[in-house]
Amino acid sequence: MTVPDTGMAVPTASPLLAGFEHGRMDVDGVKVNHAIGGSGPPLLLLHGYPENHLMWRHVAPALAEDHTVVLADLRGYGDSGKPAPDDAGLVYAKRSMAGDQAGLMHQLGFGQFALIGHDRGARVAQEADPRDQRIGV
Repeated sequence: MTVPDTGMAVPTASPLLAGFEHGRMDVDGVKVNHAIGGSGPPLLLLHGYPENHLMWRHVAPALAEDHTVVLADLRGYGDSGKPAPDDAGLVYAKRSMAGDQAGLMHQLGFGQFALIGHDRGARVAQEADPRDQRIGV
């Protein structure tokens, strides 16, 4: 089901993360799977390899006590989009993945946010383009 006039999926309760809602949002043509819960300053958690957003299931509820926690799957992982690779390797470049996450947070209404990344997620965080107007880290 989608939200009328937006094309965005209606958030649903996450069966594996009590208190979190699950959704998939289109960010520049790539669906980004995510869960969101809590209230307070926004905090994005990015998973490592070969995991997905559920790797944070034990710490996310505690962080959600005083933060709005967003757990997202990187492109190519979990239930996020898996676009066809390109010859130049840009589709799966860490900077492209960082743009997805910045776009997700922007669409969720967060101009600035804290970010924690593990393994691959940390490398994606390092590649965030500071000129990207969606990023306010």
